[in-house]
Amino acid sequence: MKGKCRFILSLILVICSASGMMVFADDSDALTGTYDSEISIMTIESTEDNTEDVSNPEEETAGATPQFKVNAKAGILIEAETGTILFSFNENEPLPIASITKIMTMLLVMEAIDGGKITPKDSTTISPYATRMGGSQVYLKEGEVFTVEELLKAVAVHSANDASVALAEIIAGSEEAFVAMMNQKAQELKMKNTLFLDCTGLTDEGHYSTAFDISIMSRELLTKHPKIVHYTTIWHDSFRDGKFDLDNTNKLVKRYRGTTGIKTGFTSKAGFCLSASAERDGTKFISVILGSDSNDHRFSESARLLDFAFTNWESARIEKKDLDAGTIKVKKGVVSEIPVIFSDNAVVVVKKGGKSKITETIEMPEIINAPVKINQPVGILNIELEGEILASIEIVAAKDSQKCTFGLIFGMIARRWATLFA
Repeated sequence: MKGKCRFILSLILVICSASGMMVFADDSDALTGTYDSEISIMTIESTEDNTEDVSNPEEETAGATPQFKVNAKAGILIEAETGTILFSFNENEPLPIASITKIMTMLLVMEAIDGGKITPKDSTTISPYATRMGGSQVYLKEGEVFTVEELLKAVAVHSANDASVALAEIIAGSEEAFVAMMNQKAQELKMKNTLFLDCTGLTDEGHYSTAFDISIMSRELLTKHPKIVHYTTIWHDSFRDGKFDLDNTNKLVKRYRGTTGIKTGFTSKAGFCLSASAERDGTKFISVILGSDSNDHRFSESARLLDFAFTNWESARIEKKDLDAGTIKVKKGVVSEIPVIFSDNAVVVVKKGGKSKITETIEMPEIINAPVKINQPVGILNIELEGEILASIEIVAAKDSQKCTFGLIFGMIARRWATLFA
C-alpha cells in the first residue's frame, strides 16, 4: 500500500489538468494529507495492575489504621466516589442487619423514580398486608392513600416498615416479588455475602449481609441517586397531614457536620447498626458499623471513623471529560492528523495535603495506523503521586480517519466528477 495514495493523487492531478478543471480544496487536503512515515509505532504499556478499579472497592485499600478499637462486630470505612477502603475489620462476616436492609429498598425505589417507572407524586392505596408489619412504623391503615414521596420520606427518616412494604408493592406488586428484585440487584452489585428475605429487615434468621456489601449498596445509592440525600438529611418532619411526627433515627444528621445519611438498624440479634455518610469540601466518606452494643456507641463510633477519614484523607477530582488532549498522526489515513480528547473524569484519594503533589503523564504513540474510528482509544493519561499511578483516563479519537484505499479514492473521484458536471 505504500505510495498508493500518492500515485492516485498524481493520476487525479493529471486528469484534472487535462480537463482544465480545479479540484476543490477540502477533498484535496484530505487526499494530500496522507501520512506515510516509516516511524515505528510506540507500544503503550498496560497499566491494568496499577489502575484504580472504581467498580471493585474490595481491591483498593489505603494506608493507616485507627489508633482505637471500634465497638462493633464488624465495620468498614470507604471513600464514597471511588470505593477505596480506608479501614475495615470483619468486613466480610455475614451478620443480621435489621433496618439497614432499607438501603436496598430505597435504592430500588430511587432507580424506579430516576428511570421514569414511577414519580414521587404517584399515589397508592395501602393494602391490608402493608398494615401488618409491626416494629417501627407510621401506622398505615388499609385504604389510606399516600404518594411515593410521602412513603419514601417515612422510610428514610422514620425507618417505617409498613411504608417500606407499601413502596415494594408499588414497584413489584408484592413484597415477595420485590425481595427477588433486591437479591437480583445484590448480585449485580457483586454483594457476594448478602441474602434478603424481606424489604424491612424484620427477619433475623437467614437474612444477612456484611459491612463490605452494605458499603457497596450505600455507595450505589448515594452516588447514582444523589437526590436521596434530600430525604436522608431531614431531621424532623410530619406524616399524615401533620398528625404523625417523623424524627430521624440517624442522630448524626444533627450532631455531625456534613452528614448526608444514610440508615440505622436495630434488632436484638443484629444489635445497633449504622451506615453513615458525610461530605466536607467535596470529599465524601461512608462508614458502616454492625452489631454495636448500644445506641450511643453506634453513633459515636461512626463519628470517630468519619473523623479519622476526614483527618487523614482527601479526594481530588480530575476534570478532563471531552477536553482537548492534542492531536495524533494517522498513517495511511485519508486524514493525516486527527484531534484527540480525554474520555472521562477521575477521582483519586490521597493523604491529606497530597492534592498539590499530583502529576499527570500522557502515554500516547506519535502515530497510529488507519482506519481510526471516533472514540477509539489511542492513549492514556496517568494520574500519579510520587511515582504511583492512582488512576488512568483513556484518550480517544475525536473524529474518524478512513484508510486510504483504491476503492475510496475512486469513489471520491466519481463524486467529484459528478459534482463538476452537474
